[in-house]
Amino acid sequence: MGSPDLKQRFEEIYTAHYPDILAYLRRRTSSPDDAADALAETFATAWRRVADIPGGARARLWLYGVARRVLANGRRAESRRSELVERLSAQLALWGDAVDQSGVDDLDSVRAAFKRLNPDDREVLSLATWEELGSQEIATVLGCSRGAARLRLHRARKRLAVELRAAGLSQYGPRAIALTKGKSG
Repeated sequence: MGSPDLKQRFEEIYTAHYPDILAYLRRRTSSPDDAADALAETFATAWRRVADIPGGARARLWLYGVARRVLANGRRAESRRSELVERLSAQLALWGDAVDQSGVDDLDSVRAAFKRLNPDDREVLSLATWEELGSQEIATVLGCSRGAARLRLHRARKRLAVELRAAGLSQYGPRAIALTKGKSG
């Protein structure tokens, strides 16, 4: 984006449509932070594709389309995270003697512990548990060596165990590693 004309065009589009796009996103998100994140992603896409943005009033419609897709992607990601937490919780329940009714009550705490992990840890745990990928497959997805994928998974499992213990779920802490191993738990 070296051209000053493209930079100026982006600035004009941003200035003209920022309030409308922000209002659109605020009405469709649950918090101002979520709206701000979606707004940033919308305009990051616009920055990368400024040459593709139609002229005039159609620019606003184009931005609405981008914002809509950003929100849809966010909902899909949240749904995947929620499904993973549900799946992890179901695995906890399978351990029977270690989990009583409080295991069901712990779902929100497990979800919060998982969300506190950094995005890379959540991704590698999701690939291993939810997608049931092995270390070679994870390496391919992440674009790293098999050894690096195994190390990332190991470290992510350890950090999940720490988060669970910090959340008062010490009864699951040592089992967090098994918890993230998919069907082998």
